[in-house]
Amino acid sequence: MTSIQEQLKELNTTAVNAIASTDSLEQLEQLRVKYLGKKGQLSQILRGMGKLSAEERPIVGSQANVVKEEVQTSLEQRKQDLLQAEIEAQIKAETLDVTMPGVRRPLGRVHPLNGVVDRVLDIFVGLGYTVATGPQIETDYYNFEALNTPPDHPARDMQDTFYLPGGNLLRTHTSSVQIRYMENNEPPIRIIAPGRVYRRDTVDATHSAVFNQVEILAIDRGLKFTDLKGTIKVFLQRMFGNELPVQFRTSYFPFTEPSAEVDVQWQGKWLEVMGCGMVDPNVLQAVGYDPEVYTGFAAGFGVERFAMVLHQIDDIRRLYNSDLRFLRQF
Repeated sequence: MTSIQEQLKELNTTAVNAIASTDSLEQLEQLRVKYLGKKGQLSQILRGMGKLSAEERPIVGSQANVVKEEVQTSLEQRKQDLLQAEIEAQIKAETLDVTMPGVRRPLGRVHPLNGVVDRVLDIFVGLGYTVATGPQIETDYYNFEALNTPPDHPARDMQDTFYLPGGNLLRTHTSSVQIRYMENNEPPIRIIAPGRVYRRDTVDATHSAVFNQVEILAIDRGLKFTDLKGTIKVFLQRMFGNELPVQFRTSYFPFTEPSAEVDVQWQGKWLEVMGCGMVDPNVLQAVGYDPEVYTGFAAGFGVERFAMVLHQIDDIRRLYNSDLRFLRQF
């Protein structure tokens, strides 16, 4: 018994010292197997207990448990120390200097067309108008017929239309939104309808087959052409400034009577930017309004033209080329 006890005491001392001096988790695992594994030194020592008497075995067994617990405690403590040392080394190696400037990422900008639409909506919403939208694929009724343009009307030649299978078409203006809104709302109404429109137009410096349009509509009792002119002048002054020259020219649109076109002076020339007029009584009747009670006015313009005037752009095609050198100016 004395021999076994001496072996256990020596194992305890040797194992604890070896564990304390190891400097890696891999070596620590090797020591665990060496001392406490199934074929380790502790197991080999305890094989000699078979030669002990019944009175000696509990004494040696108790000492063996103490040795095992001390070795396990040493292993666990050293493991925690090594893990902490690894973490500290990693932190030291990956030190972050919080005073260094961050990685600069380029900021996006609002596209000039979106910027113009936002500005227009802000002005008209401030005047009491409500934003209204509608589908870009329309029926002939909403795009033409309800706007006083029957199938044989020559005014259809003014707008070369993209027709789709099934009788539908790509809307040529956002006036169709006005019809849909009036069908579901009673006067008085004041709406502004922004959106993309399509026409089979020849692309040049001032024209595009796909462009953005904004239209306004006001219906109430007693509205006159002077109300329309006043609204447009206030809008243009807020949009471009008081110094921009503006003129109204007599024109024709099938859904307004009388009608006019609005020009502004741009690069030394008069540039048409808007069409407007009093809502034709036939349009009011088509949506169930009594033209003897209500009158109204409407106006519409291309956002691209406004962007060209506002930013002094010489060619409408620049707005669609996605040239970052151009877009970064805004």
